[in-house]
Amino acid sequence: MSWDELRKLDELRNLDELRNLDLKKLDELRKHSLNELKLRIMADNYLGKKMEDLQNRKKVVRTKGNVKSLDTLLLKNRSCRTWVPSVKVTEEDLRKIVAVNTMIPCAKNQQVLRFKLLTGKAAADFCPFIKLGALLPDMKFPPEGCEPSAFIIVCSTVPENKWVDIDLGISAQSMLLKATEMGLSGICIGAFNKEEAERVVMSGLQAKSRSILSGKGEGVADVFFLEPVLVIALGKGAEKYQILHIAENESHDYFRENGIHYIPKVRAEDLII
Repeated sequence: MSWDELRKLDELRNLDELRNLDLKKLDELRKHSLNELKLRIMADNYLGKKMEDLQNRKKVVRTKGNVKSLDTLLLKNRSCRTWVPSVKVTEEDLRKIVAVNTMIPCAKNQQVLRFKLLTGKAAADFCPFIKLGALLPDMKFPPEGCEPSAFIIVCSTVPENKWVDIDLGISAQSMLLKATEMGLSGICIGAFNKEEAERVVMSGLQAKSRSILSGKGEGVADVFFLEPVLVIALGKGAEKYQILHIAENESHDYFRENGIHYIPKVRAEDLII
């Protein structure tokens, strides 16, 4: 029964013809109609709430189940000095890693960093020109047969300065996090033969860019400025790590014990001034 019909029933109470009606029956009829109307309102509210929940669920951005959190990637991203020789990093892998540089910030947005990719024989030939494990002089890194299978030589198109170094830090960490996401392990290397790195970079340019040579006969090295500023070694890691939380006045030197590489890290409360 509608609200209009209910109102008409109420009006009948003041009419003479109401005398011939059973008032008790009339009240029962009104109560039944009200209950029915309440149930309809409740049903409408329930359906409305369900529709709202459905719309809200559609707005939620769902991530893939295998996406790792930033904390997980940061903990797994440790400087690696021993690699699994049977796992080879491909040029396609390196291109995916370098591609993160198209999404990260840099000083004044100058984007001065360039990247030379080495895999296979080229990586093996370059390996003797790096040094690892300065705090572990009694150990040889990488161990023979456990060398990295790829390198990224990071170069700057301008002379190195503090802004280049800031960009370099952002770039290197971002690339290592991407490598970690891909199941690889790497290390930033500052102790490398810069002359050999320059030779590798420039010889690659000469092989690929003969058409750039000017009519006066300058070589590619005269046309372009590329300064190697960092080397990143990559491969499938074969090491175990353990972070040790320390006070700021304790030793920061990493060490190895029973096959585990221990890395002291100053506690967060001691970092805040």
